[in-house]
Amino acid sequence: FLCFYIISKTKTICMKKNPPEKIFHIYLKGECVMNSLDSERFREQWEQLNCMVGLMKTEYVKEDLSYEEVEITPYDLSENSY
Repeated sequence: FLCFYIISKTKTICMKKNPPEKIFHIYLKGECVMNSLDSERFREQWEQLNCMVGLMKTEYVKEDLSYEEVEITPYDLSENSY
């Protein structure tokens, strides 16, 4: 990991750059209906929504479903031990 230091008059904080994580947003006709899902939750919800749209009589078709994959890099802010 990378470490960036923020130094102030009272303490030093290390910002650790953690490995990137993927999150997903699911859209129905362009409107976000589920956001910030981790990979496992996304797979479950995506499969379930595709089944629902395919099996149930609704105004939606499978082509109305879409998703966005976003890679985020979380930072861990921790104080140095002295």
